[in-house]
Amino acid sequence: MLTLERLEVLMLVAAIVAMAAQRFRLPYTVGLVAAGVGLALTGFGKDLALTRDLIYTAFLPPLLFEAAFYLRWSELRRELFPILTLAFLGVLVSAAVTAAGMHFGAHWEWSTAAVFGALIAATDPVSVIAIFKETGLHGRLRLLVEAESLLNDGVAAVVFASTLLWAQGGGVTAGGIAGGFALSAVGGILCGLAVGGLALLLAGKAEDHLVEITFTTVAAYGAFLLAEHFHVSGVLATIATGLLLGNVGRLGSFTDKGREAVASFWDYAAFVVNSLIFLLIGAQVARTAFAPLVLPTAIAIGVVLLSRAVSVYGICPLFWRSPLKVPLPEQHVLVWGGLRGALGLALVLGLPERFPHRAELAVVTFGVVAFSIVVQGMTVLPLLRRLRFTP
Repeated sequence: MLTLERLEVLMLVAAIVAMAAQRFRLPYTVGLVAAGVGLALTGFGKDLALTRDLIYTAFLPPLLFEAAFYLRWSELRRELFPILTLAFLGVLVSAAVTAAGMHFGAHWEWSTAAVFGALIAATDPVSVIAIFKETGLHGRLRLLVEAESLLNDGVAAVVFASTLLWAQGGGVTAGGIAGGFALSAVGGILCGLAVGGLALLLAGKAEDHLVEITFTTVAAYGAFLLAEHFHVSGVLATIATGLLLGNVGRLGSFTDKGREAVASFWDYAAFVVNSLIFLLIGAQVARTAFAPLVLPTAIAIGVVLLSRAVSVYGICPLFWRSPLKVPLPEQHVLVWGGLRGALGLALVLGLPERFPHRAELAVVTFGVVAFSIVVQGMTVLPLLRRLRFTP
């Protein structure tokens, strides 16, 4: 249970880890996971558990909103076609390759393998973006990594819902899945634009920066909750709200002081939420019994890496003869920087209690997420240096 006292301790640990990571030039998220493991081993975090509601309802909206808030539409529009292709087609390819790999490699049933493929398809490169910020890396590569991971969260959540319905014998057809996907995506975006538009209207009448911060907070959670109430994509709703407020809000809806205050607030909110997520991931990993499932976990890690490689290296050549081509070094970063994180954990923890092999799916998912954060997160910076993106 996350009490106020424990929250205080976790934030103190997060602050110390942030200072140490900066001093020793290590990825902050890796340090948090290690600290979470240490807290669990001392007994402090023995009953601190990640739940679907905690991740999906409390943590995910501010993370999505903060990332979308800083995306500039003028830059996003120039790269929209490859980003959308990677986010939509890439998720489908990645989910399919993962499902096939787990079916033939780990001998999982098709239904279980398909659900795993859908829930693990989205990328969450928090560590990579943090490294980009620390090294001052901007430009197209950062935009591709950040925007693609943001949009594929929404796509993966919708694909997962359709796959789960099929796996439970929902009798869905290809046309039904496509229709449900379109309805969920469009409905989520419309909810996000409606909530964001209302927030801009109200913020334009306010002169107090604290009130403006409050409107953005209400919008971030309000868009998510409204969309989920109507059974459409809360993830895409929050992204749409963040994009709207971050771009239109800069044009005069917020006061000068309000814009600075809102940016500072969401920087801090993202820091707090990311800190809690990775500390709790570390605590959960320390309590998870991987030994009985070490083989399927190892297979899953390899399959997930393969699926990301197939999706990126398979899709990027589509733009090779156009001005939107993605050079091979950038493709390498997209592949290795495609870490897994909060969304996959939220989806697996939200599986129905009676879903076949639910416990096995949760263990394997935690294993894949832990590997990506620690191993891939630790080696992204050397890769960037080797590819000469940063000194």
